[in-house]
Amino acid sequence: MPGQSACCSASQPNSAPVAPPLGAEDQARADLYALAARLLLAPPDAALLAGLAAADPILGSHDERPLEDAWERLVLAAAVVDAAAVAEEFDGLFISLGTPPVNPYGSLYLSGFLNDTPLARLRADLAVLGLARVAGVAEFEDHLGALCETMRVLILSGRPLARQRQFFDAHIAPWCERALADIERGPGANFYRVVAGFVAAFLTIEAQAFAVDGTADLALA
Repeated sequence: MPGQSACCSASQPNSAPVAPPLGAEDQARADLYALAARLLLAPPDAALLAGLAAADPILGSHDERPLEDAWERLVLAAAVVDAAAVAEEFDGLFISLGTPPVNPYGSLYLSGFLNDTPLARLRADLAVLGLARVAGVAEFEDHLGALCETMRVLILSGRPLARQRQFFDAHIAPWCERALADIERGPGANFYRVVAGFVAAFLTIEAQAFAVDGTADLALA
């Protein structure tokens, strides 16, 4: 997996415990979450597009082939798009004077309303984890990009895999597939159709890995 790191933090530790060194797999996971967060929270600039265009392929197991393919499509797309055009596409999908075509917030998908009970539950969970929204960040904590950033923080801070799984299962898995499908189908989606496919492939592999880990925990119980 690539070593890209592109974060746009929407959460930060209130206290920073010393984390053990990360293995290669966890570092790769953190990097992919960072990239997903960066692309979902803001349009990529020319430097990020150039970095993506020059990125090495992902080489994983047979089960990771969908991610390999989605990554290849993202790399190819980054090589042919213009940063200004992608910024215009981003604004058309996610920013509007009225209601944007796509609002990738957990509360909206889980309850039908923005800033609703799911956001309150998320904030309570973040407080338990010692995490908080960074001052000045515009997006709420239940934005899919912010949740990807939170997963990055959980990995880098050495939180147990079971705790990562609990957070993912509670706050990302129930709705991310629908949100990413809406991005793919969004009016004018071009580069972001590819971004949504990449994020969906990555989160699917995460969900499958967490499911296997949860089954192993039950077997050992």
